[in-house]
Amino acid sequence: MAKAKATIGIDIGTHKIKVLGINRETSEALFLEIRDSYGVQKGRIKEPSEVSQIIGEILESIERKHNYPIENVFVNINGTKLELIPSQASISVGRADQKVSEEDVERVKEEVKMINLQSGNKKILDVLPKDWILDNDTEARNPVGMQGFKLELKAMLLSVFNADIESIIEALEGIDITEENIVPSPIADADAILNPSQKELGVALINIGAGTTSVSIYEEGKLLSMTVFPIGSGNITNDIAIGFKTEIEVAEKIKKQYGSCIKKKASKKINFSLDDDEDDDEDDEPKKSKNILTFSEKDLIKIIEARVCEIFELANQEIKKLSKQGLLPAGIIITGGGANLSGIVELAKNEFKLPAKIGYCKEIKGLDKDSSLSTVCGTLLSQADKKSFYTPENKFLKKIKKIINNFIP
Repeated sequence: MAKAKATIGIDIGTHKIKVLGINRETSEALFLEIRDSYGVQKGRIKEPSEVSQIIGEILESIERKHNYPIENVFVNINGTKLELIPSQASISVGRADQKVSEEDVERVKEEVKMINLQSGNKKILDVLPKDWILDNDTEARNPVGMQGFKLELKAMLLSVFNADIESIIEALEGIDITEENIVPSPIADADAILNPSQKELGVALINIGAGTTSVSIYEEGKLLSMTVFPIGSGNITNDIAIGFKTEIEVAEKIKKQYGSCIKKKASKKINFSLDDDEDDDEDDEPKKSKNILTFSEKDLIKIIEARVCEIFELANQEIKKLSKQGLLPAGIIITGGGANLSGIVELAKNEFKLPAKIGYCKEIKGLDKDSSLSTVCGTLLSQADKKSFYTPENKFLKKIKKIINNFIP
């Protein structure tokens, strides 16, 4: 029996790099590798060589442990330079019978990209149709096969900085990555989390990552707005470190173990052991023999709540720009690593006055219920219809070895 082929998704994050392989035919997870990330700031690659070394080590580990033939590879792109730009264009229908063809659709998509980006450093990564108009009829959602003379498209163009594209390609040097294999993180998140009903009713998807928070708003099946802010759960960790005058690593452990967004009636005193082999006590007097950090639960919640409220306020501003405050029936869906904070759903309901819940990817079998995997899952689901470009089975392995050899003295 032939071994399953793996389609790989890579999520290059500020604090973590995740590599997920799935069997595209069965949507089953074959492997998942997660490593600490270096050379990435606020979602953007700043040191491609550092990222390249980490990814090379992960891929070498995967080849050694799993040895799956690789069918395709997709990677995310993130950061505050992702931007939606409105545009529109029109063409004359090409066929003699005046029926709109796939070629007409592709032609008008190319036309809609012909705008002045006002910067030589930007390029269009994707065209997201908003309204198809056929002979002034705006009800055409899919114009292919419909009859008319003039086809118009109103769309949102997803633009990126050339430098960010180049950094990704450089970080994956030796692998056949092209622009078609690069997926914007907010688009990946939506494909992993949102269903057609939610997009139709109206929903805001908030991904709280370590270095960034993205906000994507959908209604009537269309992407209305997408923004990436340079603030994330890493800022919460920094706030805890400053507030408690402790190291970042300690602050991160405190956040994960005791972090909450909701005030409690009774506040406990927590004695947090700074020794790795010691347990933590609540309401106990610190022992003199221990290296202890003592803080109140109330103070911790106050620090976390303030920063999460700031993130939610930024998201709310985007909703208000569209005059959709309180008017998104599918509510607020929170995902990303920051969604794991206790009480964040309740706080979101209070802040947005809308239903709220945590979003997980349900389409890939065999994964834990983990909101931090949304983007890496989405890179694969967004590109499910892409054809394979890997032909010889050992081609990929040779490229991995080339990457690793670059870092051997």
